[in-house]
Amino acid sequence: MKSGMVAIVGRPNVGKSTLLNYLAGEKVAIVSPVPQTTRHQIRAIINDVRGQVVFCDTPGLQTSRHALDRAMVGLINDSVEGADVILHIVDVSKHVGEEEEAAVQRLHRARAPVILGLNKVDLPAQYISEYVSLWERALGRPVSGATDRLMPVPMSAIKGTNIDKLVEEIFARLSEGEALYPADVLTDFPRQLAVQDVIREKLLFLLREELPFSLAVLAEEIVDRSEKLTYVKATIFVERETQKAIAIGKNGAILKKAGESARKELQDIYGKKFFLDLWVKADKKWKEDRELLQRMGYLV
Repeated sequence: MKSGMVAIVGRPNVGKSTLLNYLAGEKVAIVSPVPQTTRHQIRAIINDVRGQVVFCDTPGLQTSRHALDRAMVGLINDSVEGADVILHIVDVSKHVGEEEEAAVQRLHRARAPVILGLNKVDLPAQYISEYVSLWERALGRPVSGATDRLMPVPMSAIKGTNIDKLVEEIFARLSEGEALYPADVLTDFPRQLAVQDVIREKLLFLLREELPFSLAVLAEEIVDRSEKLTYVKATIFVERETQKAIAIGKNGAILKKAGESARKELQDIYGKKFFLDLWVKADKKWKEDRELLQRMGYLV
């Protein structure tokens, strides 16, 4: 059998988490219409007759502004360094951006082979040639599609188009080896981080563009009070008092709705009831608080 690690890399909102969930066959990564939804390295373990692939979703590529951004850039670099195959996902319905140019300059020097996932071909795929040309300039030669160094694959993560071809190309580039995880393990994402991400996802859907970069969740207590009930005390961090009011909503409506939605999803995931005790706190320096970021799981 074959086995190995695949790092999924790309700018925000190109479909990395959507692809991860499709490959896993169920939800292992949160997805929302706002950028920078993923802040952790999330792994999904896929098994079939050919072997085992461990896919590592990473935060969206971006410039480094504060400790939180630097932590996410560090996660991306660690994933690339430890990967057996790199999957560079791009959105072919949009022009090449600065993030892709920086990514290609970084990735073309990596030791692992690269698969260029030309995602969103279910939309008007106007810019496939731009992304292929970007890689050709970095490599200094045409991309034939047969080389081991780079393989372009047109695909759609949301529709499942050509995903079988994508997985086939990944296995072709992996070495023989033993499985890295037991066959019944879907993800190694810790429960604390999963709880935090589910709560944050529900808030992002409700708040859309209002608070995405300024919002984080810390599960301060997770207590199994019985076999059927888990208690969670979580603090939602924002930067300003005005943002605190937005996150709570009029008469607590936003917080209540997000809590209800998160509770239902957690109950589906873990097969037991959840009681969520949610609080909102304004802290203008939370993104630079290394101890807090460590408790949230962003820093190791």
